[in-house]
Amino acid sequence: MDKGERCSIKFWAQDDRPREKLMLKGRESLSNAELLAVLLGSGNKDESAVELSQRILHSVDNSLNKLSRCSVSDLVSSFRGIGEAKAITIISALELGRRRKAEPPSERQVIRCSENIYEEMQGLSDLDHEELWILLLDKSLAVQRRWRAFSGGVDMTIFDVRLVMKELITSLSSAVVMVHNHPSGRKSPSEQDKSITRKLKEACDLFNIRMLDHVIIVDGDYFSFMDEGLL
Repeated sequence: MDKGERCSIKFWAQDDRPREKLMLKGRESLSNAELLAVLLGSGNKDESAVELSQRILHSVDNSLNKLSRCSVSDLVSSFRGIGEAKAITIISALELGRRRKAEPPSERQVIRCSENIYEEMQGLSDLDHEELWILLLDKSLAVQRRWRAFSGGVDMTIFDVRLVMKELITSLSSAVVMVHNHPSGRKSPSEQDKSITRKLKEACDLFNIRMLDHVIIVDGDYFSFMDEGLL
């Protein structure tokens, strides 16, 4: 038996093979590398699909968020055994996961604390660009609607509080939450973030609309203006 055969998953014990392990023990029993190996289906002549998957994950510090930002060319050029088809499969699977996380829940989320806001909008942490969202809330503080106010960055020269207030008044919203992400991973607010927050809070006060919070989302964490006493 040559090295390539020894590396092949088909020569492993049945309950160690990712597909069979999933069938026998459930999807929760698989590691990230094993789940990735299921997508790949095969490795290369020197590595099994699991070993190749482990190396791919190691290259992004075992972060699925970082992996989701890789392009097809990044994967193809960096890993022997990854062609366009496998790279597209990986990217497609991660994009489905991102969309699932970003999809509004079947039941409307009631905002009781900053953690509820993070749970509602944590999909923003997967993006490689900034987006600013407004959550419009009813009297019970349930999310009526999510509105993407800006994408690609927040610039004070284009941030128009009037447009936000128009949405709030038209929707007869009782409260509002502002949420945006920092792809850089820095969760502390900038002076621009503080200025935007202050302007919207002042406008909401004029119409007796509660501004509950402004939350900045990063990978696995968040910053809450309300929790930090800035609102």
